[in-house]
Amino acid sequence: MNDLKNALIKVQEDVRANCPMAPSITNFVTIDFVANAQIAVGGSAAMVYMPDEGNTMAEIAKCLYINVGTLIPVHAETVPNAAKAAHEKCAYVLDPVAAGMGELRTKLLTDMKDYPPAIVRANASEVITLAKMWGLIDTDEGKVRGVDSTESVESAREAAETLARFIKGAVCVSGKDDLITDGERTILSFGGSEYFARITGSGCSLGGVCAVYHSVTDPFTAAVAATNAYNVAGAMAEKKAEGTASFKVAFLDALSNITGDDLAACPMKEI
Repeated sequence: MNDLKNALIKVQEDVRANCPMAPSITNFVTIDFVANAQIAVGGSAAMVYMPDEGNTMAEIAKCLYINVGTLIPVHAETVPNAAKAAHEKCAYVLDPVAAGMGELRTKLLTDMKDYPPAIVRANASEVITLAKMWGLIDTDEGKVRGVDSTESVESAREAAETLARFIKGAVCVSGKDDLITDGERTILSFGGSEYFARITGSGCSLGGVCAVYHSVTDPFTAAVAATNAYNVAGAMAEKKAEGTASFKVAFLDALSNITGDDLAACPMKEI
């Protein structure tokens, strides 16, 4: 575990020193939160809308973030264009929000098997559903309830590890405790706050922060760094919060002051 802790210290230092831009296609509900979280940890944000913008961003950034939450017709072109360009020229993080719901979302996610992301950040149901959509597992689990999970993090371990091996990257399964795997190494990260489940955008912004960290390190270290940052900052913010609104402000403040030592000190367990 010491090797991982040392890598976490370095990745935070590198992000603060280089301020990497991680362009995002994200849902309209959480744009502000995603951008502010990316900036808070030391990165830079840019939002992508038009079909030709993803290709341009893939040429200048090291990692993009694609979230398929609130889709509109233009995303039928923008999402695959950006995903293909990022797969070929840099990398991207995928948040398969509400996987399995709706024809457009299902087609977009199914097609991504041919140009997969470096990191998948999702809840347990979404991870299981995506692995099923790509024909990697066979199970009746993985039903979604809107953007919420109906499965436990532990139930998604096999799907997450299988998915990580397929994409040759990392999968982060968010829940009360968080599971991160590259298919060979799997850890649990602890901390966070019950407020995460009471505000919108905590998972979406985590995906954006994964993209910031992956701009300076490998997928597994990036996913662990982002998850630990959220677990540490969430726990800090909860101590100061008087409700959901003050928690969100306190959380961004905590992210703004997060250090590599904080990431390394986050409770973790290899399983």
